[in-house]
Formats: sequence, C-alpha cells, structure tokens
Amino acid sequence: MSAFQLMGHGGLDQLVLRDDVAVPEPGAGQVLVEVSATAKNNTDRKAREGLYPTKDKADTTSFAIGGTPTLTFPRIQGADIVGRIVACGEGVAPERIGERGLVDFNIYASERDDINLLPDYYGHGADGGFAEYVVVPAAQFHEITNTDLADAELAALGMCSYQTAYHMMTSANITAGERVLVTGASGGVGTALIQLCRIVGAVPYALSTADKAEPLLALGAAHVFDRHDTTDFVEQVRTATGGAPIDAVMDLVGGTATPRFIQAMTFDMSQRQSYPRLSIAGASENNVSELLWTVIYLYQVQIFGVSHGTPNEARQLVAWIRDGRLKPVLHGAFRLSELHACERYFVSRGSAYLGKIVVVPDSEWAAHGARFAIDTPDSLLTTPATGSAT
Repeated sequence: MSAFQLMGHGGLDQLVLRDDVAVPEPGAGQVLVEVSATAKNNTDRKAREGLYPTKDKADTTSFAIGGTPTLTFPRIQGADIVGRIVACGEGVAPERIGERGLVDFNIYASERDDINLLPDYYGHGADGGFAEYVVVPAAQFHEITNTDLADAELAALGMCSYQTAYHMMTSANITAGERVLVTGASGGVGTALIQLCRIVGAVPYALSTADKAEPLLALGAAHVFDRHDTTDFVEQVRTATGGAPIDAVMDLVGGTATPRFIQAMTFDMSQRQSYPRLSIAGASENNVSELLWTVIYLYQVQIFGVSHGTPNEARQLVAWIRDGRLKPVLHGAFRLSELHACERYFVSRGSAYLGKIVVVPDSEWAAHGARFAIDTPDSLLTTPATGSAT
C-alpha cells in the first residue's frame, strides 16, 4: 500500500512517501480499515519535530508517559481516521465488514472506561491513517451511518480534537449557564469546544482573530475577542459579559497570555459561584508561562492539564454525532501524496482558515476528497521524497 512513513524527528524530509508498505493484518479483536479520510492535527507536527519535552524545556523528544517512548521509527502518523472495515481478526463478527465509521484514536493502557493515565494514540504509539489501510481494535471503530456526513466531514469530527475538547470540559466540570472562554478558537479543538459548550448549556466566548469572528459567532460563540488586542482584556470581558467574570478558561495558547486569562476569571470574586478553572491542552504561543503562585492559591484557581479523554467520553461523542448534534467544521482536503504541502499549509494557514484539514488517499480522492480540495499555492506543492519500505 501507499503510506507516508516518519523516519525520525526533524523537518518534512523525515516524512517519506512509500508505495510498497505491507498491508497490515488484523489480529485477535482487531479490524482492517480501508482509509478514506484522516484529519490533520497539530500533534502530527509536534511529534515529528519532537516538541513534547517533559523534563527540560529544550528537549527534542516525544512524550513517554509510561517511562518508555512509544514513538518508534518508521511510523505512519494520522490519528483521526475514517474508513470502512474490509477484514476482521479472530473474535470479530465478519458481519462487520462493510461498516463505515470513525476510529477512537486512543491507545488505552487499561480496561477502565473512566480514566486514561497513560495517553497514547494511533499515529504515535502505533501506525495511523496517513496510508491506505490501518489496523485498529474493533471496539474502537464506531459505525456512523449518517448519510448527510461525507467521509471527509466525518473525519473533521475526529476524536483527537473533540475528545480532547470534551475532556477539557469534564475535567473542569463545566455546567449549564457558565461562561467559558475558548482560546485558539478557530482550530479543531476550539471549534469543538464552542459546539460542546452549547450542547451542555454553557456560554462560549472565543479568542481568535477579527476576520474569523463571523463564522465563530455563527458556530455558537457569544462573543469573539481579538487575540491581537488583549492589553485591556479584563475590560473587554466586562463589556462582553455585562460585568461578570469568566467562569472557566479552555486554553490552547499558553505563553504570556495565561495571566490575562486568569485575571478574566478573578477580577470580581464576589460574583463567582464556583472556583476559577483553567483547562490547558495546548501551548500554541509558547510552552512556558510565568505565573504568580500567590494568585493561583489565594484565588483558588484550579488548573487541569488535559491531553486525551476516556472511552466513556468517546462513546458520548459518538452518540452526539449519530444524533446530529455535532456538526463538522471542515476547511478542506489534500491528497495523501500532497502531505508535505498539507503540512506547509497547516503551519502557514491564514485568515481563511477555520476548522479541520483532512488527508485523503489518492486512490480515494475522486470519491471522498475532490469536492473538498483546497486551492493550494504552487509554492507549497513540492514533490515529497519516496523510497522502499524498511
């Protein structure tokens, strides 16, 4: 099969397109999925570049929560996979062949449904969806029969973004009526948070750019703050909320902005009915923030670090997809052979960008990708390296 293999930490030269990779075989309890679309996530780039330090902020590494690195090379990346079951391993009902569905991207370390202490995922600790086929646990392939959702749109609802977003909310115990600030609101996790807030009855406030205000308001944001103009952020919050503080912040930005987000929750504690809560699942601005711990403990700010969710949360998200309560925010699609261009576009995306980008195998392009094609500048379209599988 054709697949992109990541050969090591580094630049795009480490992503090599191969056309002779062996099609994997499903083992006991597994299914073989013919991939039709896989969503692009920021974790693909961060894992490739080794931007997950846990000891020294200058480390070039990937995370090894269990003590041993699970990202080994070569590795096929791509976590949010959509496709059809074409073969079943031992113990899986053959009647499942033909199901169209979405993969829960997690590699779970235990049988518990309510906790995930050793987060890992397909595309990192095992091969993922930037290929024509992938093997996954049958229990984590969720059939989605909604005929109104194209495969590319279903991939845009992938668990990497939506489950992360939902776990940010459940960790902070977001409840109906609460005011929730969503930073990095135009990306996959941000747009998921806005929708999920509305589903549970919370009121989302978005931090993005002015040119994206209209679509974010249409998605459900009560107000959009301009991330380029946050010098008087507390006063902006007062105006937008009628004088009330933000109840909780779902942060994907980090860096120097973090103290402002905390101030937005603590400027008038007499109006609060719950503790200020900060859930953080990204650091797009910077991996280091400077905080006054006196502010954290005197104002009793609760901080939640979030990476992946739980099987229970995955099943709830699937139920909402099946019920039509979650809507895809799809920016567009690239062919698998254009993965290098996709990576460049993802990093350099500008004012027109909102939502998710998906990658479609060339063999599936006519059926599942062509109508979502992105008009890509020629400067991004360079031919990727090719080679033989090792």
